[in-house]
Amino acid sequence: MKWFSRSPLVGVVVPAWGVERYLDECLRSLVRQEHARWEAVVVDDGSTDRTGEIADEWARRESRIRVVHTPNAGLGAARNVGVGHVRGDYLAFLDSDDVLRPTALATLVGSLEESGSDFATASVLQWHSGEPDGAIDEDSLVEPPWMRRLHQPPLRSARIEQRPELLGDVFAWNKLFRRSWWDAQRLAWPEGTRYEDQPTTTRAFLAGTFDVLTESTYLWRIREGSITQTRASIEDLRDRWETKRMSLESVREHGSAEVEEVYVDRVLAGDLWRYFLLVPDCSPEWWGLLRAGVLEFWGQRSLVHSGLPPVHRLAGWLVEQDRRADVAALMTWVSSLDGQPAPRGQDVATGAWRIVVPPSVLDETTVDPAALALRDHEVTRPL
Repeated sequence: MKWFSRSPLVGVVVPAWGVERYLDECLRSLVRQEHARWEAVVVDDGSTDRTGEIADEWARRESRIRVVHTPNAGLGAARNVGVGHVRGDYLAFLDSDDVLRPTALATLVGSLEESGSDFATASVLQWHSGEPDGAIDEDSLVEPPWMRRLHQPPLRSARIEQRPELLGDVFAWNKLFRRSWWDAQRLAWPEGTRYEDQPTTTRAFLAGTFDVLTESTYLWRIREGSITQTRASIEDLRDRWETKRMSLESVREHGSAEVEEVYVDRVLAGDLWRYFLLVPDCSPEWWGLLRAGVLEFWGQRSLVHSGLPPVHRLAGWLVEQDRRADVAALMTWVSSLDGQPAPRGQDVATGAWRIVVPPSVLDETTVDPAALALRDHEVTRPL
């Protein structure tokens, strides 16, 4: 019989800023964990609302929770401060407006105790919530299709060469890290930039062995209203390019041509469609920065070869050609489709399938046929 002197201790870092409406619900989900041996550090990142007070109230009534108050320095810095204050065999990160499933820590700890891997990653459920009230409508929880795809089938003690697409699982908070390994790798979160998750999770996937779980352990609250406006800023786009640059540098240092190709085509390009949609209302400066980044990362290979959906591969090609008006017209047309697939047609001479864009939107005779082409698997499913 195998005896354990104690169950593993999980150190949980909870960065918090301006979340007075959500922090109670977040910390309640932590207290309700089936794996009860944890300690948490809430890092109040210079909040100007009641976030710090609420955290202090929790610390007074729950001995496993401590609070550190710091001047505002951003999410990456707050996480790094928390890592310095928390102990444990394992290390977890919980964003203060999200919620853990009751089985979350138990599931992740159990996997790592069995496999001996350096970290584990589980799937997530998106949660379009209304006012926080402690009640979660299970019918409103949605597993993003791309997340489901990355986490199927499950893996144990894997290396990134087995599934390079996992570099697209960029989140800090659906993972549990072995603390000794985290420290040995000298992992930390970038400070002073948005999108700080990607460079660090990229380094983790490249360096370690990991478990991939199909279970959804984390509820990711989608707070509507500000995301599009934020992406439309120069500062946001500049940070987006910088974190892509940092992540790509790590991939190249890893030295696998196959991993790099998958990363550039399927992961690095994966969120560009969100930015293409903003082109109709963007400023000249923002357009220039968008095009500069596209040319930097895909100028030699072209987004025509990427894993973007067909209409966004076309948009990417138009960005490369500096055809802003055509991108704007194309994205306006795509928005008018209201989620319906773009029309498709077949070339009479070659039999090749392609997307069909109305002449009033784009003169297809001025477009490289490769930018309009459909792949075999795209002919039989929505675009």
